[in-house]
Amino acid sequence: MNLSLFLTVGKGNCHSSGWFIAKGHILQSMQIKVVAIKNYKKGLVILLFLVSSNFLTGQTVRDPLPSKVTLSQCLSYALANQAQIKQALLDEEIARKDIGIALSGWYPQLEIDGNLQHYLRLPATNYPNLGNPPQFTPWVTIPSTINNSSTGIFYASQALFNSTLYFAARNSGEYRIQASQNTLSSKINTYVDVNKAFFDVLITEEQLHVLDEDIHRLERNYQDAFALYQSGITDKIDYQRTQIALSNIRAQRKSTEEALKSKYAFLKQLMGVVPEEQLTVSYDSARFENEILFDTTKNLDYNNRIEYQLLQTRMRLQHSQVGYYNWSFLPTLSAFYENSPSFQSGQFSDLYNKASRTTFLGLKFSLPLFQGMNRIENLKKAKLQYQRLQFGMDYMKSVINTEYTQALALYTGNLNELKVARENVTLATNIFNTVKLQYTKGVKAYLEVIVSETDLRSAELNYLNLLFKVLTSKMDLERALGMIKPE
Repeated sequence: MNLSLFLTVGKGNCHSSGWFIAKGHILQSMQIKVVAIKNYKKGLVILLFLVSSNFLTGQTVRDPLPSKVTLSQCLSYALANQAQIKQALLDEEIARKDIGIALSGWYPQLEIDGNLQHYLRLPATNYPNLGNPPQFTPWVTIPSTINNSSTGIFYASQALFNSTLYFAARNSGEYRIQASQNTLSSKINTYVDVNKAFFDVLITEEQLHVLDEDIHRLERNYQDAFALYQSGITDKIDYQRTQIALSNIRAQRKSTEEALKSKYAFLKQLMGVVPEEQLTVSYDSARFENEILFDTTKNLDYNNRIEYQLLQTRMRLQHSQVGYYNWSFLPTLSAFYENSPSFQSGQFSDLYNKASRTTFLGLKFSLPLFQGMNRIENLKKAKLQYQRLQFGMDYMKSVINTEYTQALALYTGNLNELKVARENVTLATNIFNTVKLQYTKGVKAYLEVIVSETDLRSAELNYLNLLFKVLTSKMDLERALGMIKPE
């Protein structure tokens, strides 16, 4: 519009200078539009690229993790991003949709149906000629319809009573509970697994620290033994023994370092962290003593276990299924309304000029009399399934009691061994320091230094291994008691 207006003004001007001025305005306006269009296209391409790249990756945006993560941060991230929990949440939403589908039969059901047909050859019926005796006059053939016809049907129905819909509405709450319990079960499993994997990584890092300290001590011992050998005080056996011990401990550290990588990978898998992301755990070692303590006087309550709750929900649903087949002989009752216009004409152009309409209301009553023993057999099957769940309930109690007994025994035994191991670390440290001092004064042989060094390292590693066992057995005990309630 602006370009056309400028051209019109230019053509109407008698002076050439005015035309050039107008032309200048035209070129300037066109340049501005070209730049604006280029900027618009550039911005549009960038926007489309960002949207398409996000769409093609198919990955949801996740909260970033800090450089060092604590146990609570690992648990929060896992409960929000773990794939199995996301699947459980989707299953819970699917269960809600299934409930909505099952209850949709209570709403009015509306339907429109229509047809249009043209007869290529009309159907006909033979009638006797009543004007003359039939033995002398042939039959008369009369068409039974018109060439073109069209009908439409609007049908509405409303269920008033239906045993299937009644039990679907009655059990909808139980199905919602079952779906939420399945989600909670996935969260509890993730909570326990992440705790164990986190402590496994943490203990392995502590083992690396112990090995590093041991390597540092052995390197000092090697230097001292080699200096004594060069001074002619001892022979080369002492420093060679230290060299052998140092090589062994370095190899052990390398194996532990490689094992730590696999344990980090397992922790990231449980948390839902992508493998490329770096992860480092952080924990206050002073809290270890508080983490391992647990009140062993708590009583076992089966109702606290999510597995027991799920089985109870299944039993209630199965009991309702027995009731459904018990009452499936009841009739179904529904109301309906039908409006059916009909059009007929010999000419297609006049087909919809006139209609004959049929409209009526009604009630539909259906009573099953005999279904080939289908209802009776289904009822017997439902009762057997309920009885099977009852046996499963008794077995579940036995399993839970066994899990609790074993977890309590493991925790108590590991805790007692941990106390002994802590004392052994103190004794081994004192022995090593004493033997090392006696060796430097020429009282003890160097072999005893190597032995005491090995005993100290074994005591420290054994303490860490038992600490991990205590933490995991405590987690198993809390799970057996049904005390784990992830947020």
